[in-house]
Amino acid sequence: MTNLDLYAKAEHLLGIEEATEALYDLYRSELDDKNVKTLLDVGCGRGGFMQRMISDGVKCKGIDLSRVMVDECLACGLDAECVDMTKVEGKYDAIVSIFDVLNFMDKKTLLEFLEAVAQRLNDDGIFIADINTLYGFSDVAEGTMSSENEDEFLSVDAVFSNDELHTKFTLFAKESDGRYTKYQDTIVQYFHKIKTFQKLSGLKLIDKQTFSLYDTEDKTLLIFKKKRLG
Repeated sequence: MTNLDLYAKAEHLLGIEEATEALYDLYRSELDDKNVKTLLDVGCGRGGFMQRMISDGVKCKGIDLSRVMVDECLACGLDAECVDMTKVEGKYDAIVSIFDVLNFMDKKTLLEFLEAVAQRLNDDGIFIADINTLYGFSDVAEGTMSSENEDEFLSVDAVFSNDELHTKFTLFAKESDGRYTKYQDTIVQYFHKIKTFQKLSGLKLIDKQTFSLYDTEDKTLLIFKKKRLG
């Protein structure tokens, strides 16, 4: 099981449903007047945002590096694939990366990812993503929490240092024979400064909005347009 699959297995214990719905509403409102007919959801999770956009008449495809997430999308009849952004084919009017997707990449991987996004956008295509602010990492994400139900217990311990958040997930899940299986892994997220996004070869940052998801100004929404050649 990869660390992203562990996250997928534990996600329902994190209490993030309300925050996820708020982000879906924000992205949907940003796309509302953009005449988007095709959309790629990178880090699509279980496909909740795709389902909303499909109901608006948009043709959607999702990709995620967690096989657990992709399998759940496929089970719901959604077009999803477990593939890296650099391997995606086709072009789209809009690409989105919702809920910290960019923070899971170090700077080198991020720049390669953003270049691939630009290549997969139609002319004047739009890319929207959200990132954690420094405050979001140091004052909101850092710390410990636990959550449980009748069959599972989750412990989360997050430490922010040197612009990296290291989050250790420990999950105990009850099996059919009554015994518990322990799953444990660490997920690393990276803080990215806004200037990283202001000098890209294929994308132009046209808007940024700092907003509050869990706390005061813990997130920034980034909106890009594909640069015209020449």
